[in-house]
Amino acid sequence: MGTPADQAYKHVIPLDFGSVKTMPDSFVWPESESDEVYSGTDQPSIPVIDLTDPNASKLIIQACETWGIFQLTGHGIPRKLMEEVESEAKKLFDLPAEQKLKTLRTPGGPSTGYGNPPSQASLPRKLWQEGFTIMGSAVDQARVLWPHDYQGFCDTMDEYQKQMKALVQQLIRLIFKYLGISEEEVNWFDDPANMCNAALHLNSYPPCPDPTRALGLPPHTDSSLLTILHTPTEGLQIFQEGVGWIQLQAKPDALTVNLGDFLHILSNGRFVSVLHRVMVNQKFHRISMAYHNWPPMNFLVSPLLSKTLADSGQVPKYRPITLKEYHGIKAKHFQHAVSFVKT
Repeated sequence: MGTPADQAYKHVIPLDFGSVKTMPDSFVWPESESDEVYSGTDQPSIPVIDLTDPNASKLIIQACETWGIFQLTGHGIPRKLMEEVESEAKKLFDLPAEQKLKTLRTPGGPSTGYGNPPSQASLPRKLWQEGFTIMGSAVDQARVLWPHDYQGFCDTMDEYQKQMKALVQQLIRLIFKYLGISEEEVNWFDDPANMCNAALHLNSYPPCPDPTRALGLPPHTDSSLLTILHTPTEGLQIFQEGVGWIQLQAKPDALTVNLGDFLHILSNGRFVSVLHRVMVNQKFHRISMAYHNWPPMNFLVSPLLSKTLADSGQVPKYRPITLKEYHGIKAKHFQHAVSFVKT
């Protein structure tokens, strides 16, 4: 049977996808988890917003309130950089399994490196995916993967994280300004002593022999403030009440921005923390790059009410909570975690 630590360690290790011809039973999910995507002709479209549009602020707020996700163009991230980070990620996942496992993350150890997040140990089935997490410099792991040719990977990931951080700060300031939240109330966001946690997670979803019974990621919400996703190919689906699952149409120059649980809490429930999942396919190797951003680990986060809302009698719907505590709740209750923070 093994100890809980042993079980968690086994879940961290991805399957050697290149060596399997049929899908193991441990990867088969119930049909209810893979309900078909909505196919009606009246399917609503996920908002596409040009950041250079004079009305961008208003459109972003509307998307935050109604969808919890939008596709962003005019963001200023060079197309060449987006292509380079995709190419470097593919180069990593194309390495032999034994080489990738040299940088395997360990439960209780650093959150960086190759493998699945330890939180997946609580899932009833395994996922058809593998990942690699970077927080800051990737040089230590890259040297192991490519002892004589690691600098290109490091330079690309460093520049991409730099660009993502600047974009997140721009979007967060825009959102807080529209909410009427003063800079003093969110000074933790820019304070180097309380530097926000951020991670770049590279995702690989190899071709699957039986994609109708597998999942890349199960239905979930992100814990983050914001997640910025670069996904050149389709596979991400979002859930909208009254409609069902909607396929995100990939756009080459667009980044996908989805709101997480902490922005839902900070907005006192005004903004949607979008439920989403990742489906796999039989033909294509899907690569995506997700940049997650959270509050500081031990910073007490609570709803931020502007004076206008406070004067109108609105009260906090969620209790103060730290990211560290919320991670524990999330590991236990997964996509239902935010309901356990309600006042």
